[in-house]
Amino acid sequence: MLSKVYPKVDKKVKAKIVTFLGRITFQKGPEYFVLAAHRVLQRFPHVQFVMAGSGDKLEDMIRMVASFGMGAHFHFTGFLKGAQVNELLSQSDLYVMPSVSEPFGISPLEAAQVDVPVIISKQSGVAEVLHHAIKVDFWDVEALADAIHGVLVHNPLSNTLSSGAVVEVKSFTWDAAAQKVVHVYHQLN
Repeated sequence: MLSKVYPKVDKKVKAKIVTFLGRITFQKGPEYFVLAAHRVLQRFPHVQFVMAGSGDKLEDMIRMVASFGMGAHFHFTGFLKGAQVNELLSQSDLYVMPSVSEPFGISPLEAAQVDVPVIISKQSGVAEVLHHAIKVDFWDVEALADAIHGVLVHNPLSNTLSSGAVVEVKSFTWDAAAQKVVHVYHQLN
């Protein structure tokens, strides 16, 4: 169901990398990512935050990062696709999707596929199927910051999330989905 998997590559920087990947629009909650980043950096300054994507809130996010003085810890990549997405994810220590409203959201699965732990909003559809992820309310910036900090400083937590999610993602196949549909169909007859 997911695109080609690329192998994990050696990181180019020593700092921890936390990634947001998606359209930079209200629906995706980029401001909550920036606000949480600000709180995390107050406790743990050895982090780089990456916001990958484009959208109508991009300029607002750049201004917000500048207003907090986080420019040295924050990177905007613009729109990425294919191998670029996989390279970014494989360099990441954590993927965060604080969506306000998200029918599903495939990017957390792509992150899990390359052994990256994920934090997602409870309001995202993927929260219903991805159990090895930390789930927070999109608006709870403190909980999001605490979760980011926790994953970055507690390797056992990070390892448990990523190894469990990898197993889950492998089970998401078209055959498995079809079998579920057939099972429901037979239950209705």
